[in-house]
Amino acid sequence: MTASKSSRARNARAQAAAARNGSAAAGQNGTAVAVRGAAASRRGAAAEAEETDAQVAGAVPLWLQLTTFVIALAGLGVSVYLTIAHFTESALIGCSESGAINCQKVTTSPQSFVFGIPVAVLGLAFYVFAVAIMSPWAWRWVRRDVYLLRLASVVAGIGFVIYLLYAELFEIGSICLYCTSVHILTFLLFGLVAFAAAAWGLPERQRS
Repeated sequence: MTASKSSRARNARAQAAAARNGSAAAGQNGTAVAVRGAAASRRGAAAEAEETDAQVAGAVPLWLQLTTFVIALAGLGVSVYLTIAHFTESALIGCSESGAINCQKVTTSPQSFVFGIPVAVLGLAFYVFAVAIMSPWAWRWVRRDVYLLRLASVVAGIGFVIYLLYAELFEIGSICLYCTSVHILTFLLFGLVAFAAAAWGLPERQRS
């Protein structure tokens, strides 16, 4: 009877140890499964975000990318010419110097400077930046901050254009054909970039 009881006790202890080991193994397996599940969920979220970003990049059509790039190049060309004319004090070709259309009066007015900087130089700086950020390569660079920077630049540009139009019409009393061409190009850029943001949205997240 004593041997039988001792045997039963040993069996009970062995079963208890096995149960504890089984519980520990199950806990470890459960933890590992949970970790793998969390990692898979993160990978899935990252893949989904990347897919969304790729859709944004691919959704903006090539014609819009090229159109904004060409407009920016045209604006850069006019801005370069206006800057050269400003510093050489030369007359603008094909522009009247009397009446409502008077390029010389506009480009030499006090309003042709903002904080002591020639407006022509500010326009040149804007269009140098615009050429870079409106290029097809920049359009395909899928970063949220780049998309926001592009949008902010044209908003700032159109705001400056509104100020210059007010100055020409109500303070100077004349307009400059070259300046007006830059205003139109800036307005077109603003319209296209705003349309792209409204139609195709922005990347969902910022990638490093």
